[in-house]
This record gives sequence, structure tokens and C-alpha cells, in this order.
Amino acid sequence: MDIREKQHGGALYLPGDESLQREQLQCMDRLFEFNQVRPSDLERKNALLKEMFAEIGEDCYIETPLRANWGGRHVHFGKNIYTNFNLTLVDDTHIHVGDYCQIGPNVVLATAGHPILPELREKGYQYNAPVRIGRNCWLGAGVVVVPGVTIGDNVVVGAGSVVTRDLPDNVIAVGNPCKILREVNDRDREYYFKDRRIDITF
Repeated sequence: MDIREKQHGGALYLPGDESLQREQLQCMDRLFEFNQVRPSDLERKNALLKEMFAEIGEDCYIETPLRANWGGRHVHFGKNIYTNFNLTLVDDTHIHVGDYCQIGPNVVLATAGHPILPELREKGYQYNAPVRIGRNCWLGAGVVVVPGVTIGDNVVVGAGSVVTRDLPDNVIAVGNPCKILREVNDRDREYYFKDRRIDITF
């Protein structure tokens, strides 16, 4: 198994490998360039995102600064995704985010982990597990999603939550560790926030 198979296959590997570092630094240079683009220069921002990400759909908007270990190289975004300031993508392996997702400020999607055994950590070993976010999800401010987690469609994750386990479709989940609070229900069709009624036809 070569170093890239280990990187994307969940095996222990040494991320300081010279060939990996060369490639990673090229990705980080492009990310640096993206973060220096004026907010009004949408054409340049979108062009860079298409170069940086593995996949990115139409009508995505990413506020800067963006942080990413591999500059988005292993990130797959659907269409109509909005991410607020300071998104951190620990994209040592693949991160998938579905269409119409909204991601609050200071969210972390992390694929990289380190072994519990101190001797292995001392030598610099790492492993990676992909993160998958379904369609039409909302991750509130400060949410952390750890390696290997899958979140279903239409999920709301409350601000400050740490998601350590998979979440099914159509739930609201909160806390550290994040737990399901309730399902999306009929009341949500009538009220959008506390006692404020929805007055939009859809």
C-alpha cells in the first residue's frame, strides 16, 4: 500500500512524507491566494475555488478566511452552499457536503486523527476518515464534526455542538457530545423561530 492509499484508506501513515508535503504546500499556496482576493472580486474567487476543490457546484459562496490542510484538494461541495467566516476543513482525506447546506462561522470539519498510543503519536503517525454532510443541512456557529462522521439530509446541528457519531435524516441535534434533540416536525412548517410564524408561500 503506497502513501496515498494509506492517506485515503484509514491506515496509519506519516504525513511528513516528502512527496505529500510538496503537493500539500502547492495546495496551501493556492489557498493563500484565495484568502487575499478582494471580497468584491467574485469571478476570481470562483475561479480559484474550481482549481482548489475536488468538486464544487454552482452558486457556492465561501467567506474568507478559509482554512484547509490541503487547500480544499479533497473537498467535494454540491451546489448552493454558503459557508461563513473561518471555516476549517481538515481535508487530509475526503469531505463531502451536499447541495443547499449552510455552515456557520468557526465550523470545523475534521478528517484527521492521531492514535491514542503515545509512542505512535511521538513518531508523528496519523490516520484519516472521511466526513459526509447530507443535503440541505445547517451547521450552527462553532460546530465541530470529527473524523468518520456522516450527517444525513435536512439536519440542523446547534451552535457549539461536537458531532462524534452519525446523525440520521431530518433531525435537530445539539450538545457535546452531540445528541438528537428531536425530529423536524409539523410545527416547523408553521414557525421559523420561537413564536414567529412563517408567512412565505412555498
